Amino acid sequence: MQHRPKAILTFPLVRLVLTLAVIACALPDHAIAAATGWKISKYNGREYVSIESIKRFYGFTKLSRQGNSVILENSKVEMKLKTGGSECLMNGVKFVFSHPVTSIGGECHISRMDLAKLIDPVLRPNFIKNAGDFRTVIIDPGHGGKDPGATNSLGTEAGYNLTVAEKTRKLLEAKGFKVQMTRNSNRYLSLQQRVNIANQVRDDAIFVSIHFNSGGRSARGIETFTLSPPGVSHYGRGLKPSDKLARAGNEHDSANIALATSIHGSILRRIKKHTFDRGIKRARFSVLSGVRHPAILLEGGFMSHPYEARLIANESYQNQIAQGIVDAIAKYRYAVAVKPANKRP
Repeated sequence: MQHRPKAILTFPLVRLVLTLAVIACALPDHAIAAATGWKISKYNGREYVSIESIKRFYGFTKLSRQGNSVILENSKVEMKLKTGGSECLMNGVKFVFSHPVTSIGGECHISRMDLAKLIDPVLRPNFIKNAGDFRTVIIDPGHGGKDPGATNSLGTEAGYNLTVAEKTRKLLEAKGFKVQMTRNSNRYLSLQQRVNIANQVRDDAIFVSIHFNSGGRSARGIETFTLSPPGVSHYGRGLKPSDKLARAGNEHDSANIALATSIHGSILRRIKKHTFDRGIKRARFSVLSGVRHPAILLEGGFMSHPYEARLIANESYQNQIAQGIVDAIAKYRYAVAVKPANKRP
């Protein structure tokens, strides 16, 4: 009998329910792949897995295609993607793949990297090793002091970051979490100092860096970043030789994406009437690369957008972001803490 794990994404967002039958802790190696019917192909030097293999392994009951669009469905999860595209919607939450979906032999394929490092941890968070025992949350309000971050006529990013971080701290402490702030006043910290503060926490912990964005009057929406796996570039730029090296934070690649999914989806559910989903993305920010705990960086909206600037200054919006973070952390901890009884069939 196969164990049925909890999933991070369900209908509606972030409500944890049972997903489907599973087999191994990560994408199977070649020997297991052969035994379980995985179809793996090589394209441009990368390994890709067929959409049919994904359908079978994760127990999707319906696979539909229309043009370049592909939809996988079961009673709990809907996954939408397009051949040639890099975006994937899982239960309405946007993810940005490291490599485009491609057609091989007329069949849709997803890179093995994206399957192992993104799809699998999201669908099977309770298979992530050593991720559910934390009681400490490290909150990092970005910028501060001589570095105000983004600014507009209503305030500074550094100020809003701290305000939301304090709201988050109080809510977490009320739930029994221990909270470590990288800063609790308007003071400057270098990126390395933030990493050092986080790494001084010896308890099992998670790290959440809170920011707001800037990018011109038309740019808007929320986005959440996790550390790029080795071999994957920073979002929006080409691959550098240094991107092939593992960083300290890559130890928690699976936990990073599961935590990002929970927080991003939880916040989006609360504020989706007011903003736009820019997705969960990969980046090589210093605080993500160096922190030795599962870590994410949240961008809660654009201070440069006229409407979102007013939202960010609104206490109700700030409360929704803080509450979304806190609820997501509690649900994430539950999802990754319940371990499967068997990891092999």
